[in-house]
Amino acid sequence: MKTVKLLVVTVSAATLFAGCGGPSREPAATPAPTEPAVVAQEAEPAQPAAAVDETAPGAPVDEATPAAPVIMGPITVPAKTIEIYPANRYYWRYDGKPVLLLGGSVEDNLFQIPDVAGHLDLLKSVGGNYVRCTMSSRDEGNVWAFAKDGDKYDLNKFNDEYWDKFANFLKAAGERDIIAQIEVWATFDFYREPWGLNPFNPKNNVNYTAEQSGLPEEVTTHPTRTENNFFWSVPAENNQQTVLQYQQRFVDKLLSISLNYGNVLYCMDNETSVTPQWGKYWAEYIKDKAAEAGVVVQTTEMWDNWNLDHPQHSNTFDHPETYSFVDISQNNHLSGRQHWDNAQKQRARIADNPRPLNNVKIYGADTGKYGTDRDGIERFWRNIFGGLASARFHRPTSGLGLNEKAQVHIKSMRMLTDRMDIFSCDPNNNLLMERDENEAYCIANPAAEYAVLFRDGGYVVLDTSALQKDAKVIWLQISNSKWKDKTAIDLKASEKQLILRCPKGDYWAVLIK
Repeated sequence: MKTVKLLVVTVSAATLFAGCGGPSREPAATPAPTEPAVVAQEAEPAQPAAAVDETAPGAPVDEATPAAPVIMGPITVPAKTIEIYPANRYYWRYDGKPVLLLGGSVEDNLFQIPDVAGHLDLLKSVGGNYVRCTMSSRDEGNVWAFAKDGDKYDLNKFNDEYWDKFANFLKAAGERDIIAQIEVWATFDFYREPWGLNPFNPKNNVNYTAEQSGLPEEVTTHPTRTENNFFWSVPAENNQQTVLQYQQRFVDKLLSISLNYGNVLYCMDNETSVTPQWGKYWAEYIKDKAAEAGVVVQTTEMWDNWNLDHPQHSNTFDHPETYSFVDISQNNHLSGRQHWDNAQKQRARIADNPRPLNNVKIYGADTGKYGTDRDGIERFWRNIFGGLASARFHRPTSGLGLNEKAQVHIKSMRMLTDRMDIFSCDPNNNLLMERDENEAYCIANPAAEYAVLFRDGGYVVLDTSALQKDAKVIWLQISNSKWKDKTAIDLKASEKQLILRCPKGDYWAVLIK
């Protein structure tokens, strides 16, 4: 490992962006649909609650307390790092080897839970290696990132408990080779009731007032309305230095910890609808700070709209210079063929410059409103058979988390993918004949191996005409994580078709290799 000493001083964002041109208002997207259907929508410009005129009454004034610099200790450049797999850029590589990310967890802000190490042990025991970590504090019993000075927070004083929890979580995840996808700005912490408690709210801190910051003391609307100026502070929008300096301070503190760990992916927001300039600013800020420390990091943004064709998502898909991977979690509101087709269309969209497509949230649980247990399970399997880089069950009640069903399906997926070279395969439903819609899915390297998923029993004919060697046909009963090795059959390379009939109903996968 290499150690780099780094002093991070919170500086003017105007200085960081000198020479980049004046502020430009780019359109963000309309709110997400309330029903899970892909519907063509026109983007309308997202607007801040109130634009800041630096010369008008109520504009930021000099009396606000300046932000103190964050002094980093030495950054130890990690020996193991998460990076794009050069042999197939739709996937990740960790510690020099290709890796498929599978996961589930009881919470999204996992660093805040008690016994996080025990929860990570459970995930690892079933083959999981992927968790989500929003930097959120809105749940009961959570702690905030800043310490109080009397009855109010002081944004120049960090809460050691919060940051110790975060550091311990990353350390525990790293020790288990579990990848953590961080969401830097936990969107829902900045709206409605949580905003009333948030240290950044001017009524809650000693550092600036509503007049000095241009921030509201109350936001009663859903984040899709984008009515909190907190997310418009960046130079290309309001250039609100009074607020931006403390936002930078929060990110600097986060990086002073996270850059020591190579098992971290960086997502700017959770389900955002604000200006694209916000995510762009923070992605570039984080990459620049990492580069100063001798570390390369991977960045993305998570948009709110369920339709991946929506203009919101173009800000990620079409800008690999800013975002090295794409999170498409909102596609996991959709079901069946629509869920598959929408993801495959986007995979084809980036075929000339492939990047990992991550699913850090897979919705669907009988306890929630975004589909059933079966919906969540099928989305999980379709994502991996669709050649996507990651799949993680969303936390309850909107997902299966890491309950017993989730454990079974993570384990079975790992059993299947460990027995094949999925990194040399592509989605190949075109090889399936006599297939009903949504009945079966195929991922294959046709010259060498095939895997076929059945979601509820069924029968298909597989085109094996490209197979260049004899193979074994082995069934995996997914619901109990058991291979049926004793019933394996031989397949001659000269045979051009293979009839695949499930032993019975239920979830099945068959490997031809």
